[in-house]
Amino acid sequence: MKKGKLWKIISMMLVLSLILAGCGGGGEEKKAAEGDNASSGDTIKIGFLGAKTGGHAAFGIPTLEGMKMAAEDINNAGGLLGKKIEIIEEDHGSKNTEGANVTQKLITRDKVVAIVGDPTTAITKIAAPIAQQKKVVLLSAGAVGTGVVENGDYIFRDTLLDAVAAPAITKYVKDQMGWKKVAVITSMNNDYSVGLSKLFKAALAENGIEIVVEQSIQDGDQNFSAQVTAVKEKNPDGIIFTGYYTEGGLLMKEVRKQGMTALMVGGDGLLGDVLMKMGGEAVEGSMVYCGFAADENKAGEKTKKFIEAYKAGNDGALPDMFAAQGYDAVMLLADAIKAANSDVPEQFRNELAKTKNWEGVSGVITFQENREPIKSPVYLLEVKEGKFAVKETVEIK
Repeated sequence: MKKGKLWKIISMMLVLSLILAGCGGGGEEKKAAEGDNASSGDTIKIGFLGAKTGGHAAFGIPTLEGMKMAAEDINNAGGLLGKKIEIIEEDHGSKNTEGANVTQKLITRDKVVAIVGDPTTAITKIAAPIAQQKKVVLLSAGAVGTGVVENGDYIFRDTLLDAVAAPAITKYVKDQMGWKKVAVITSMNNDYSVGLSKLFKAALAENGIEIVVEQSIQDGDQNFSAQVTAVKEKNPDGIIFTGYYTEGGLLMKEVRKQGMTALMVGGDGLLGDVLMKMGGEAVEGSMVYCGFAADENKAGEKTKKFIEAYKAGNDGALPDMFAAQGYDAVMLLADAIKAANSDVPEQFRNELAKTKNWEGVSGVITFQENREPIKSPVYLLEVKEGKFAVKETVEIK
């Protein structure tokens, strides 16, 4: 055979092999059909977006603990779609700027099919547009402020909404505690606080409670003497503070220092041992609403089992709202993946949106058409002898 003809045959064979390779498995069409974030191998990856360090670690760490408990329960029961659940941990260090970076890493580097987080409203609002653009489900187990699910149809949360809780608690302080006039204090560089104050002010007006004074602070402030002096002049029945626990504790120290006896009420931004560490005896009697409390006397069987398991793994400590909602978030995702028989976000997202009367360890959850949860009950806690104790539960109908 001539040399030229031989090279011609070899060249044709090479071209044919390239064509066949392009028609085989692993092409772009197959990748697109399966979804960039469909899990490969023997694991289904769910990312944790939250703080393990910094000021928001008191929210992030228990959320992660709850997520790990859920993954362990699922894996011990045989896994999901023949695979194990794997929780991919990250830490944004309580920095808003790092929230976006962590979200990108979880999606592009780690290839998670869903993200649980952030426990705060501000960072959830930073992460949500990224997850929506990448078509990865993001389910916050803590964000309760406004402007979260509006980012798109891949964004969910399993929290008790401020829009539900604030009116319920406002009615409670009027009917049960006789409050007629209050002070409202807002942290102006905190999206959660700004949004919650708007909701409280609307609820106060509806219930005929007068706002006799409004004051503003900033997250990170440590001296509240001027604000408390202005509040003291108006002698309110109570103080509505919508910020976080660090500033809440310091604020109440100043309230007691100036001789005031008024109690503080706020949202779950105050829920953390830091409130007592910063405020000491000054926060005794302070009230916080939230979507879960470990009330062993009233808990159902599923919740009791969760409480017992948490205590066993945490030296007898009781789980807080963030641990319970972190657990429920993973379980909600798992049930949606099972219902869809797929870990492709575009497919199990649709099943997640159909959730109705779903019983979790933190309460009963129904997703509305806009993916906002209706959750019941509302727990009202009070600081009693340096610890949070259940004061009242309010059913939402």
